[in-house]
Amino acid sequence: MAFQYIPNIAVKGMAACVPKKVEDNRELSLFETEDDRNKFIQATGILKRHTVKGSGLCASDLCFQAAETLLAEIGWERSEIGYLIFVSQTPDYIFPATACILQNRLGLSQECYAMDISLGCSGWVYGLTTIASLLSSSVNMKKGLLLVGDTTTITKSPKDKSTYPLFGDAGTATAVQYEEGSIGLKIHAATDGSSHKAIMIPDGGFRNFFSGDSLVEHEIEPGIVRNSLQSILDGPGVFTFGITKAPKSISSVLEYFNIKIDAVDYLVLHQANKMMNEKIRKKLKIEPEKVPYSLPEYGNTSSSSIPLTMVSQLCDPLRLRHNVIVACGFGVGLSWASVILETNKIVCPLVIEI
Repeated sequence: MAFQYIPNIAVKGMAACVPKKVEDNRELSLFETEDDRNKFIQATGILKRHTVKGSGLCASDLCFQAAETLLAEIGWERSEIGYLIFVSQTPDYIFPATACILQNRLGLSQECYAMDISLGCSGWVYGLTTIASLLSSSVNMKKGLLLVGDTTTITKSPKDKSTYPLFGDAGTATAVQYEEGSIGLKIHAATDGSSHKAIMIPDGGFRNFFSGDSLVEHEIEPGIVRNSLQSILDGPGVFTFGITKAPKSISSVLEYFNIKIDAVDYLVLHQANKMMNEKIRKKLKIEPEKVPYSLPEYGNTSSSSIPLTMVSQLCDPLRLRHNVIVACGFGVGLSWASVILETNKIVCPLVIEI
């Protein structure tokens, strides 16, 4: 198994930003009956979702605002930030890397190392691992900014009940610092690319170029109509994957680093859906009050769901005390990763809306 320990790393602050526009699943005409709507909401836990649709906002705009707010409150000099990692599957362009654009927008030094990572549901954990590794190996740069966000609502067919009511948009910023004596990060990460077709957009990349056929809608089954530029989701396959891999990853990283589940203050899961996450929680035998949910207000926000959940649901504990947190992301790729981290009175502004 792929375990890592990165000592002397501290998360010093987190911020999250969502678009103002809200879609309410209780008002969606996509559901054929009231009973169908109620069953969906009960299973997923998703009442509302924030969306960029019609606003022109990108994931980078949401991350930029989160970063601006976080930097203003944390008091870092921008010249001190040596690393900028942007994690998203909805970048501004195919190229250049969006991290390069954000380096300029945020007024960071031209000596800043800036890089994109294309990952979804597991992206925050992978991004945190990457920026922590860079900081640990740096000779003179001690501060980094991890920007993680997605605007996946624009990739969903409004005629597809298997995807459209699940997803919302968000951008987040996490301030990470190399700090001698800090506990650091304990990580497990894994990949199963053989199942990559379970969550994907078939056309529009370099494997399958965009063409006129890409826009042709196909009825997969009643209530599921989409074209080849819109997301596919194999719900049953992904559900089985999530309830199998996530608890095994969490258990293995706790066991490997000899940490008891009772010592964990919070388990923050990727916000896939409530039924899946409750299965994971029960497998781990962890109390409900230790597993926060942002699903009712924000839905599944892909890569940003873990930090958004921490900011929206755990802001006071993060600000006021020391916490031992396990976070686990799992999904598109298929990719999954778990991290054990400790926070101590970090900067955490309330969720921003733009």
